[in-house]
Amino acid sequence: MKHISKSEFEAYERLYKINLLNSCSGFKSANLIATRSLEGFDNVAIFSSVTHLGSSPALLGFIMRPTTVPRNTLENIMETGFYTINHVSTSILEQAHQTSAKYAKGVSEFKETGLNPIIRNGFHAPFVKESPIQMAMKFVEELPIKRNGTILVIGEILDIYFEDEIKEDDGFLNLSKAEVLAINGLDGYCQPSLLQRQNYARP
Repeated sequence: MKHISKSEFEAYERLYKINLLNSCSGFKSANLIATRSLEGFDNVAIFSSVTHLGSSPALLGFIMRPTTVPRNTLENIMETGFYTINHVSTSILEQAHQTSAKYAKGVSEFKETGLNPIIRNGFHAPFVKESPIQMAMKFVEELPIKRNGTILVIGEILDIYFEDEIKEDDGFLNLSKAEVLAINGLDGYCQPSLLQRQNYARP
């Protein structure tokens, strides 16, 4: 088995090091976070750090990179308090990845990539029409991570929209049926398949 020490990976060329460290943690979720500014400009960007934080209340978190450069997603969330999280599926892989490009503030990634915004039930932020699972989020709090300047952004799920055929009788959403993707590293997209579900484990 190959061994790489901290001193070794710290000495690697920047992109090599980033690829190594972004992939060694395992598969990550692929989500599009969409916002709308107070002026009405839409923004959508791909994130691989969305994670479940609890069910009561229903909280999700995601990591925002350091704000040493403009972060339109975070700015819009702080201004309005609302955003949406939308799963990436196989049908929108290329468009979703293209949202990682650094577009100027006021330029809509929806228009630039061919994704379509949709407003549901008067919610302030747009959803991604093509996404099979869409969630309306309300900002709760931000937790600065001092070690590297990143921010954990926490939000509460207000509404969930999904294709009816992916929900099982016990509430489980079968992401495989929806062809939801996962991310390996920065740019490796994978389509997971459900192997089996297990019973609740007890001693």
